Amino acid sequence: MKYLLLLSLALTFVQAKLSDLNSFEADFKQTITDDKQKVLNYQGSVIATKPQNALWNYTHPVNKQVYINSRVVTIIEPELEQAIIKNIESTFDFFKLVHNAKKITKQNYETFYKETKFIIKTDAHEIINSISYKDEFENDVVIYFTNQKVNKPLDNMLFVPNIPLDYDVIRD
Repeated sequence: MKYLLLLSLALTFVQAKLSDLNSFEADFKQTITDDKQKVLNYQGSVIATKPQNALWNYTHPVNKQVYINSRVVTIIEPELEQAIIKNIESTFDFFKLVHNAKKITKQNYETFYKETKFIIKTDAHEIINSISYKDEFENDVVIYFTNQKVNKPLDNMLFVPNIPLDYDVIRD
């Protein structure tokens, strides 16, 4: 899960031109398809800024906020009244990943992190539409983006988790 969250964060920054992107904001729909063709759908919104700040706000099928700050992920789950705080032990270099993305067709890019291949699809205006890859469980994952906004100033306080005092806090 740590790997998936960090990669999802980093890849939200990818833009077809692969340059000068400082922030990204969008609505998303994520589909995860297993080997039996069972599909899980999630949706919500994401905001992210350089170098590694993001907030994934899941609204369906459950409410959940995933904050990613440098090497810490905080997951707030209101329905369970809990927060999970995880340290990420990753040498993931987002900028190297972006720099190494190669154009494979007019609107598709391919890049790799460790053994995982990512396909980045853009629209005619060179804005990211989707990211697809196989996760660590061999599930097909596709994240579709709509209402994209790039390089909009974002307050860093948006990326500070607000954990209610009555929630259980689990440190992993």
